[in-house]
Amino acid sequence: MYLLNTMEQDRAKNKKRLWAAITGFVIAVLAVFTYLIFFQSARSGMETERFVVPINSDQSIASTLEEQDFIKTSIGFSIANLLRGVGTVESGGYKISKSMTAWQIAGVLAKEPYMKWVVIPEGLRKEEIAGLLTQTLGWSDEEKNKWINTYTVMDFDHTEGVYFPDTYLIPVDEAPLDVAKRLRAKFEEKFAPYAKETVTENIKWTTLLKVASIVQREANGKEDMPLVSGIIWNRLLKNMKLEVDATLQYARGDTKDGWWAPITIAEKQIDSPYNTYKNTGLPPHPISNPGLSAIEAALHPTKTTCLYYLHDSSGEIHCSENYEGHKDNIEKYLK
Repeated sequence: MYLLNTMEQDRAKNKKRLWAAITGFVIAVLAVFTYLIFFQSARSGMETERFVVPINSDQSIASTLEEQDFIKTSIGFSIANLLRGVGTVESGGYKISKSMTAWQIAGVLAKEPYMKWVVIPEGLRKEEIAGLLTQTLGWSDEEKNKWINTYTVMDFDHTEGVYFPDTYLIPVDEAPLDVAKRLRAKFEEKFAPYAKETVTENIKWTTLLKVASIVQREANGKEDMPLVSGIIWNRLLKNMKLEVDATLQYARGDTKDGWWAPITIAEKQIDSPYNTYKNTGLPPHPISNPGLSAIEAALHPTKTTCLYYLHDSSGEIHCSENYEGHKDNIEKYLK
């Protein structure tokens, strides 16, 4: 009996020692995590820097912060994020410092970024770009209208076509006028190599951009662009009317079906300098903001004898040298 009591006492003591050890370990771990999250910063006295969360990045934010030396370890940040109940961090630019703790950084990334990504596809007109900027940067109707009707018409040659399609990281408080300058500066950077070629080819850069803007809207992908460009240049050199639907869509403007809805026969009579069914030559401005592929195609068109083209239901292009051949293509591919 005495032996049993002694064994039970030993078990009880061992159990207490085990729980004490477990408790001590848990406390130690919590202490370490608490230090990592609330007290330890990567460095002291550091200035605020921009930290960018890319669009659709495969790399975790925690590991990126650690690689860029904003935090000592990704574990502390991950726990801080979990404790704050933060879900997905929005892509964009944030102001953080290497003197911040993981907890503080997690708090900053839980808020909206001060810079946001704006993706501008190729071939949009400036009203469509204004819509994207308004949606992302939170512009008012007044700011949007000024961007369309004031800030992008201050120079005749910069009315349209020079608001380059690209991916931008823009401060949400950047003035709309400065956003317009930002997009034009990107265009000038990207267009610079082609501007030199236009001088060699004796083509005005504004003329090239008009052709490129039409090619961008009329082609069904990059593969079509050089051929469409060649046909447009052929018609221009023969002083033929271009009779391009995209220019008429630009003249007509927005409809309940969007900016680029199909035109009607009646709309071909619209009185506008952009109506290439009624007017010979190019419109007064580009009709879209083209990408580099369209610009290259406008500068290096396919040599062809074709004067007409159409796309069939599968998007394949078919061209002809004369109107009779074009009518045959219509019967063959569109009816």
